[in-house]
Amino acid sequence: MLERFLTYIEENKLFTPGDTILAGISGGIDSVVMLDLLDKAGYTIGIAHCNFNLRSGDSDADEALVEKLALKYKRPYFKISFNTVEYSRQKGISIEMAARELRYQWFEKIRIENNFKWISVAHHRDDQLETFFLNLSRGTGLSGLIGMSPVNNKLVRPLLFASRKEIEQYCKENQLEYREDLSNCNLDFHRNKIRHQVIPLMEELNPAFRDGLIRTIVNLQDSKKIESREIEQAWDRISERRGKDYYLSIAELKLLDPLNSYLFLFLKSFHFNSEVVNEIVLSLDNGSGKKFYSPTHRLVRDREFLIIRDQGEEDQSIHYLDETCRELNYPVKMKISILEKKYKFEIPESSKIGCIDLSKIQFPLVIRHWEKGDSFRPFGMKGEKKLSDFFIDLKMSLPEKESTWILTNGAEIVWVIGRRLDDRYKITSKTKNIFRMELI
Repeated sequence: MLERFLTYIEENKLFTPGDTILAGISGGIDSVVMLDLLDKAGYTIGIAHCNFNLRSGDSDADEALVEKLALKYKRPYFKISFNTVEYSRQKGISIEMAARELRYQWFEKIRIENNFKWISVAHHRDDQLETFFLNLSRGTGLSGLIGMSPVNNKLVRPLLFASRKEIEQYCKENQLEYREDLSNCNLDFHRNKIRHQVIPLMEELNPAFRDGLIRTIVNLQDSKKIESREIEQAWDRISERRGKDYYLSIAELKLLDPLNSYLFLFLKSFHFNSEVVNEIVLSLDNGSGKKFYSPTHRLVRDREFLIIRDQGEEDQSIHYLDETCRELNYPVKMKISILEKKYKFEIPESSKIGCIDLSKIQFPLVIRHWEKGDSFRPFGMKGEKKLSDFFIDLKMSLPEKESTWILTNGAEIVWVIGRRLDDRYKITSKTKNIFRMELI
């Protein structure tokens, strides 16, 4: 396996003999095998370990093993302890995402401070297969199906050539000590369901399934290269940089087919999601002035151009509501939950509670102040109404208007927060899951 390890590194130009490498070691079998291979290959390495404090005494036992390994291999050792649950709560993201952010932010900090050239992590071939299915289940394009790359900036994955069985065999032959993470068997996690149920079922249909899927991923990676070249050339034709803004010619855009796919790939790096892109396409045949938002940028439909601008300091009044958020403290305080609709679900009468059909929204949702020209379809009405007229009907004062926030799904208003829901997002007999927001 060492020979294959070195061959994979050479073929993919991962490391050179003089490179310094920071190895992320959890104490699990994959990272322990990676550490042993890097050591036997003669690389200059440091060992980094994160204690996420998620598994009680097991997390401390993992840390103790990695410290023992650092002594065994006589390598520099870096460790840190995180309050992952608190970080997850503060950021409004899942525990898994919180651990990922904390891990890679700290790895990069240690890399820079100690002059390591690369960060090495132990993803292997089976992780690649699981990622394929995970992204496939969520709905994705080529980028989601090609899996993880061997190199991503300073992050390197030198074990992508090896299967889990090969890693286990190497560990057994070399009598390596490692820690087993019992959560890997918990079927509440989607990745574990794919690992223990979906892939074995596919192997029943075709014993060579794993090898076949890897070949498919390689083919998709080649297709992605072709797509990237075409998108780059098309972008050069339709876009123009003016200062910090990008101007996209509407006339040139309309010549592209399929337009929605081209525009999504153009705007992906500006963090616009597919639903907003679809709304932008619909706006191309309408009047100018309409605005669309991503977490980082604002796009304005002008007469001849789509103008993309970094929100920067000028748009501090724009806030985002992610799918994983369960409590929001700013700009409004609210508790959030996702509920399965029961047979006799009663819509709350309080204007402080907003219940909408989860299937009708796409995250992130935007919270912003209302703007001149904003309109929505008030709950219970069929036609649209300008917000300015809605405020007049409620006899709201100017300070009340200025302090009103609205929740939007792309370009559409979902909720005039604390006032009225939009009828298009209401709970119906077809609703399966409810997105519930309650002002505190």
